[in-house]
Amino acid sequence: MALTHLNQRGEAHIVDIGDKAVTHRRAVATARLEAKPETVALILGGELKKGDALAVARIAGIMAAKKTSELIPLCHPIPLTSITVQIEADGPALLVTATAETTAQTGVEMEAMTAASVAALTLYDMAKSHDRAMRVTSIQLEEKSGGKSGDFHR
Repeated sequence: MALTHLNQRGEAHIVDIGDKAVTHRRAVATARLEAKPETVALILGGELKKGDALAVARIAGIMAAKKTSELIPLCHPIPLTSITVQIEADGPALLVTATAETTAQTGVEMEAMTAASVAALTLYDMAKSHDRAMRVTSIQLEEKSGGKSGDFHR
């Protein structure tokens, strides 16, 4: 299988998407923030000294998705038609779910994963004075649809 981000000389380059069809594309990614139960309760209850961590993390995730092509080398800038970030309790952790959508010539997997990871990192930043042992784990693509390669469901 040929690597698409390498040219014939093995040099990195951006993939030419000029001939690809414009289609509706959607991707869902998650990240987990593992923390002490009391830290999760503080975050969910909006009781952190720094303010509403959930709102700040959602905004951070949305902003990160919009900046993905500036952060990930060789990632195309694409027009996002939608980006949502949801945060919910998941046992002794918080589960961040980011959904990105576009109508474009390339997918939004990287935008969804960037949003989920930056939102989780923001939660860590806002709660680190309470729990330095928190861990951001399991950043992963859950599903994607649209494009030539078809659908994916974990």
